[in-house]
Amino acid sequence: MFRRRTQNHQAIDTAERDTKVKQLRDALGPLSGRTLKFCTDACLRRYLEARNWNVDKAQKMLEETIKWRASYKPEEIRWHEVAHEGETGKVSKANFHDRKGRTVLIMRPGNQNSSSPEGNIRHLVYLMENAILNLPEGQEQMSWLIDFNGWSLNTNFPIKTARDIIYILQNHYPERLAIVVLYSPPRIFEAFWKVVKYFVDQKTFQKIKFVYPNNKDSLELMKSFFDTENLPSEFGGKATLKYDHEEFSRLMAQDDVKTAKFWGLDQSENGC
Repeated sequence: MFRRRTQNHQAIDTAERDTKVKQLRDALGPLSGRTLKFCTDACLRRYLEARNWNVDKAQKMLEETIKWRASYKPEEIRWHEVAHEGETGKVSKANFHDRKGRTVLIMRPGNQNSSSPEGNIRHLVYLMENAILNLPEGQEQMSWLIDFNGWSLNTNFPIKTARDIIYILQNHYPERLAIVVLYSPPRIFEAFWKVVKYFVDQKTFQKIKFVYPNNKDSLELMKSFFDTENLPSEFGGKATLKYDHEEFSRLMAQDDVKTAKFWGLDQSENGC
């Protein structure tokens, strides 16, 4: 009897959510082109989830993203435009997935090679778009691994750049993060974090995990998300992390073809 009641509650919940997706779609009005391609039901659900299923708030949030995408055009960024930012491997897509098959982005802020705020942001946006493009069917989130080896305040983002990145992530890529692992951050990072954390909303904050190599809970957390056989030694695993810029550039160039085809840009880029 109790089991049946639980199932009915879940069915009502699902039905209500489907209704809210329809309400949000109706509120957005007619869509076309890339905006229509972007605004899938799954996309609408992510924005509703980010705004606790409040249709009006989700609509406002999504319309802001539509405006941002129309001006920033993240789907038009190509690797050759941002490759110089990636020469040191400060951000790259891993050659392994987490336990749920999600794309993994590896960040090594100690390898910072640029003082351009816009260049850093554009490079990261490109890689987020690429990570999303390469998600397996049915999976909507990615995982971030941040290695603090070599990090110092000299190699760090300015506060404003960090704030801008957090804003873009939270407002234009809602519910895209499964976990952010801050692996063995130095004590000096805490001062930076004390300022930056005020820009992080509650939903994102809960996904950010400080992980330390000799901490039992940290090790269990890493094992629950990642296979240690695939995980690089920099994150407590058994694999070797090597960044080959030439090889990575070749893979990104291949993915650029996929991106253009997905968004229907391949004809225009070929001059057709």
